[in-house]
Parts: sequence; structure tokens; C-alpha cells
Amino acid sequence: MSESKPAQVTAESEVADICRDLIRIDTSNYGDHSGPGERAAAEYVAEQLAEFGVEPQIFESAKGRASTVVRIEGEDRSRPGLLIHGHTDVVPANADDWTHHPFAGEIADGCVWGRGAVDMKDMDAMTLAVIRERLRTGRKPPRDIVLAFVADEEAGGVYGARYLVDKHPGLFEGVTEGIGEVGGFSFTVNENLRLYLVETAEKGMHWMRLTVEGTAGHGSMANTDNAITELCEAVARLGRHTFPVRVTKTVRAFLDELSDALGVELDPENMDETLKTLGGIAKMIGTTLRNTAQPTMLGAGYKVNVVPGQATAHVDGRFLPGLEEEFLSDLDRVLGPRVKRESLHSDRAVETSFDGALVEAMQSALRAEDPIARAVPYCLSGGTDAKSFQDLGIRCFGFAPLRLPPELDFAGMFHGVDERVPVEGLQFGVRVLDRFIDAC
Repeated sequence: MSESKPAQVTAESEVADICRDLIRIDTSNYGDHSGPGERAAAEYVAEQLAEFGVEPQIFESAKGRASTVVRIEGEDRSRPGLLIHGHTDVVPANADDWTHHPFAGEIADGCVWGRGAVDMKDMDAMTLAVIRERLRTGRKPPRDIVLAFVADEEAGGVYGARYLVDKHPGLFEGVTEGIGEVGGFSFTVNENLRLYLVETAEKGMHWMRLTVEGTAGHGSMANTDNAITELCEAVARLGRHTFPVRVTKTVRAFLDELSDALGVELDPENMDETLKTLGGIAKMIGTTLRNTAQPTMLGAGYKVNVVPGQATAHVDGRFLPGLEEEFLSDLDRVLGPRVKRESLHSDRAVETSFDGALVEAMQSALRAEDPIARAVPYCLSGGTDAKSFQDLGIRCFGFAPLRLPPELDFAGMFHGVDERVPVEGLQFGVRVLDRFIDAC
């Protein structure tokens, strides 16, 4: 009997294993440097690429806060380069809440489970798998590609993308366009149409601390200047406040596409019924119709019988492109004059148009793998490292292609319990990314 030949390694065959490997590297980002950092993940990424002769560089902005960058030479080096970026850090997870341990990388029910499976070690794995196959087979991209696997996105990117942009901008010389997370995923309208949402805009952010000063005193005494009371009233007003609907260019384009797909006229001022038909993505779309400010933390006092002289709260504020001044004005009006507002971290809103050769490459790559695909622009309610890379003049899109089962609550997976990504979705993604690279 002749010995059977080992199966050929391909991007499709190894992408799930790479995703598992990355998930098993705990890169939890607590926002205060108390976590494990991203060094182990950065080294893993570098090893996966160096195996085929390229020379990745690891940049450590602080102890353990490491990012990996490498430039892949293209056929025509006179053309502007393309950035493919992803972050390797994840938000923390409590294992007791999960069906499968969040850092075990289990494969069950056709999915890879674990923290980072959709945010965003899936895209990291797809990128690695595709580039490894192209290096293995000697297939150069049409133009230079810069790969950046960065730290700290989950805490604003200060120790990752922002550090690279500020301290090592030469790494991205000649790069004019980029793709990253939270885009390219599917929403099945019917058996004849599947929309793939490509991020062309994202809200800006203001993470802030609110402080009220009051009169300290004994808890048994009447106190009409209680800082906790004043702050809680202000926070309650803000938490219940509904900011006005504001339809930006990207949101208008998405609503037009959605209206055409559903065959109904959509009124942005009355979207409740329409949002009910969108399943999981309603969570992402609904909050792009207006600015938002969510109270997230409260702090005051040190003893039950002492009225503290100060109370604090933290708020996650997000504003639409072009509406930062309006957002801050509305915020201060709702909070009132007693509340001091302090910025902890802020970043811009970004927006680009849904046109050009890169968009055409996305469209053609998706349709080649899914004949009922239609790529549409949308605005992300959160933020990504695109905010930093835009400072270098890079036009960024969210394009991490995944064809998803209609019943999967994809939006709910972000920072949620039982985060998971279908293995078939990963394999679809590497096929699309490979076609996209050829076409771009």
C-alpha cells in the first residue's frame, strides 16, 4: 500500500486553529495595566509570519503592551499601500458565566468559542491565514500591504495604534487606505438578498468623569446639600435623556439601502418597528440615529453614617460625525450647573464615502463567494483604531467579512457572554479576503 499524502495546508484549513491559538492567549485589557498585556500574542503573530521569510517588528509601548507590524511587498511598489489592522487585546471575561471557558478556544456546535472570537481575533486569524498562504505559495499582493496587529484598542488605543501613529509613522509610509474590524458581516434579508454591512463611519467618544461637591456631615443630620443626591438626580436625568435624531450621510445611505431591501419607506423619526425586523444588528443601527451618553459607574462615601463631600460618576458618551459641539452642549444642559464634567479620554468621529476602487473590490469579492451579497455602508456606534490611523491620512473601512447564520446574534457577541464565531464563517472570510487582496 502506498502512503497517503498529507493534506495540503491552506488558509481555509488552518484559520480556525489560528483563531483558537489566539483566543487561548489571554490578552484581557482592564484599562489599568493590571492585565497580562499583549506581548505573547504579538510574539505568536510574529512567529506565524516569520515562518515564511518576512521580518515582523514588535513594538512595546509599555511593559507587555506590544504590537506587531510587517510590510508585505506588492507586485507594483509604486502604488499606494493598503493597511490591514487588527487588535489583539480583549475585554475581560468571567468564566463562570460562559458555556465554554472563554480562554479555552473550544470548537463546539460548528463555532470557535471564546473571548475575542468576534472582537477581533477572528479577523486577526483570517488575516494571518490568508497572508501565510500567499507567502507559502509565493503570491504577491498587487501592492504593498502593511499588517498591524496592535495592543490596547479596548481602552482607546493609547498603547497600540495611537503609539504607532505618533512614534513610528514611517511604518505606514505610502499607505492611503485600510481595512479593520466591525464590518463585512452579513444580515440575511430573504432567500434572494444578503446585506453585508461595511463600516464607513463611526461615532466619536467622550469618556468622562462627573463630579458634584457638597457639604459633608453626620448621616443622622438633615443635609440639603448632599453631593450624592445632587449627582444621582443629574445622572438619572442623563440616563433617561433621549438625544434628538440626527441623520448623517452614512446613516442616510444605509437607510436608503435598507428601505430598498425591505421594500418600505423608512422614517428616521419612527424606526422602532423597523428595528424590530433587524434582529441583532438593531442594537448597532439604532444607536447611530442619535448621540448617546450612558452612565456606567458611581462612586461616593466611605462610611454609612458620614455624608461625603463629593460624589462621582463615569459616563460613556458617543457622538455622531459633525455633532460633537451639539453633543457637549446638550450634555451640559441636561446635567445642570452643579456638575463638573472632566474628560478622561476623547476621540474623533470618522466618516468616509462609500465609493472608489477599494469598495468595488469588496463588492466583487463578496459576490464571488455569495451571489446574493450586497455590500452597504453603515455607521458604527462604537469606535476602532481607525480613529488613530486616519491621522496619517489613511481612509479606513470596517471590512472583516463573515457570512453568518440568520439566527446568530452577532452584535450581542461583542463584549458579551458565550462569544463565538462559526468555523464556516471564518472559512468564508479567508476566501473573500484573498479575492479582495487580488482585486485591490
